Amino acid sequence: MESEDRPIGFFDSGIGGISVLREAVKILSNENFVYFGDSKRAPYGTRTVENVRELTLNAVEFLLKKDIKALVIACNTATSAAIIDLREKYSKYMPVIGIEPALKPAVEFSRKGKIVIMATNMTLAEEKFNDLMKKYNKNSTIKPLPCPGLVELIEQGIIRGKKIEDYLKVKLIPLKEQGIAAVVLGCTHYPFIKESISKIVGDDTPIIDGSKGTVQQLKRQLVKYDIVNKNTGRLGSVKIFNSMNSQDIIKLSYRLLREKIS
Repeated sequence: MESEDRPIGFFDSGIGGISVLREAVKILSNENFVYFGDSKRAPYGTRTVENVRELTLNAVEFLLKKDIKALVIACNTATSAAIIDLREKYSKYMPVIGIEPALKPAVEFSRKGKIVIMATNMTLAEEKFNDLMKKYNKNSTIKPLPCPGLVELIEQGIIRGKKIEDYLKVKLIPLKEQGIAAVVLGCTHYPFIKESISKIVGDDTPIIDGSKGTVQQLKRQLVKYDIVNKNTGRLGSVKIFNSMNSQDIIKLSYRLLREKIS
């Protein structure tokens, strides 16, 4: 296989990174992709940094066996815990892309109110996130909002309906009453519930995730490493694997890949 034809590897703690993969399939339609979700051990946000780092490195070893040419850590928690180690180990040989909460575009809206960042406990506690927040909180009021239990609901395929809306109402209505400038989705699972979030915060409130920025960075890195797939006349392939080793989670993953994210 030509080096350019090799797949791009995507990793997430579960099915959440499908939201980033979906964007990649749209923007880099002729590339081949292989995705690994570790739903058996999800959520990562409740684990220790050391444990998340170890799990992430193990998952990357799985993807390397699939002969990947680039690596995308499509998980905010895993990026926080392991991206430095991964870049030190692999960036000489291939692009290593992480994801972080899309604070910059939220600030650039310059709307009145608080910028709410929904994320896992670990993402919000990590130094990487706190450095990002310090960068932008001089001119904006930023409100971190830990959302324990939300990843678990989405991993079950619950992305609409009363159960998810009741959870979100408890979290978001008190902040809505204080004024929300924008909602930043700091976990790749959360784009699948944009519709439910919008119902609560209002259609006019921007809801932002880091998928597009991450894929644009991937695109730049493919050019830099000179590994862009040159087969522009055909659509690439997508193969999805999951540690649950269950056809139900694989079917859910492909369904979410095809589903329109508002």
